[in-house]
Amino acid sequence: MAQRKEHPDSDGGGEEKSFAPVRIAVVGVGHLGKIHARLLKGLREAALVGVVDRDLGGARELGEELGVPFSGDPLSLPRDWDLEAVSLVVPTAFHCDLGCFFLEKGLHVLIEKPMAKTVEEGEKLCQLAKDQGRLLQVGHVERFNPAVKAIHDLDIRARYLEAERLAPFSFRSTDIGVVLDLMIHDLDLILSFVESPLVDVEAFGGAIFTTAEDLAVARLKFEDGTIARLTANRVALKPSRRMRFFSKESYVSLDFEKKYGLVIKKAPGWDLHKLNLGEIDTSRIEDLWKFVFEGLLQVKELDMPEENPLQEELRSFLISIRNNQAPLVDGEAGLRALRAAQMVLESIQSHRW
Repeated sequence: MAQRKEHPDSDGGGEEKSFAPVRIAVVGVGHLGKIHARLLKGLREAALVGVVDRDLGGARELGEELGVPFSGDPLSLPRDWDLEAVSLVVPTAFHCDLGCFFLEKGLHVLIEKPMAKTVEEGEKLCQLAKDQGRLLQVGHVERFNPAVKAIHDLDIRARYLEAERLAPFSFRSTDIGVVLDLMIHDLDLILSFVESPLVDVEAFGGAIFTTAEDLAVARLKFEDGTIARLTANRVALKPSRRMRFFSKESYVSLDFEKKYGLVIKKAPGWDLHKLNLGEIDTSRIEDLWKFVFEGLLQVKELDMPEENPLQEELRSFLISIRNNQAPLVDGEAGLRALRAAQMVLESIQSHRW
């Protein structure tokens, strides 16, 4: 399993740095953008100086709610806002153009996932951020889920992974299919867990309610032989966000929605080659479950702190700016996930319903 980057909210000694709030605006105040703005308003690391949306009425309503200025033109923001950064929460089709516009203005940019609609657009954003010396963070919020943080701290090298991400139809993000809408979360996570290069993808999917794919299943193969199987469905009856890891020594189950994790490991000293399962007389074992799960195996629930992953994502972005550190999920990470998503989409085209 890949080593997680040091979380950019400390000075390396465990003590949080103190700094002036980052002057930031939220561009795009639809459903998710409103949440970004409300969370930023409550963070001491942020100075929310404005909200922006081409729907001026929506921007005005949120601005008045939060007591901040508002604008209906993202390309002509007031100079007196004196911005340092923007949180870009607009439809994917506008990510590249607006992201490049703000980077060229010298601003740090947090851009919602997927970072762009195509790999070429993602590459353009990454290159421009590098040229301008600005931070580019991609909103893969699951990286800040306490379940994911906990699994990164375990010394587990997964050989087979399963991910399931289901959601009822929400009438949002219909400009993209389920691969860029939902599956990309798990693509990003798996790429962060598996160090080996991705070498092959086989996928299929089909449209149900929209013109793009609403259901997708993908099988990923990595150079070291690791296999991952992903399912994404945005027309499900109820939501589900789960991931499972299988390794030689352990099994891990994560439930992102419930922020719950379970780890099952072999008990110390268990040697599979020395254990003759055929010689075990199960009829003489009063409690077979206890014999297996308290004798042969160790079962442990992961300790999950109560955290809001989106709030932690925003906070991490702000602290990265002040500490001048690469974000936990930088543009290159977003681009890797986008490249994997493109491989899935290309395979779907050849296996489409």
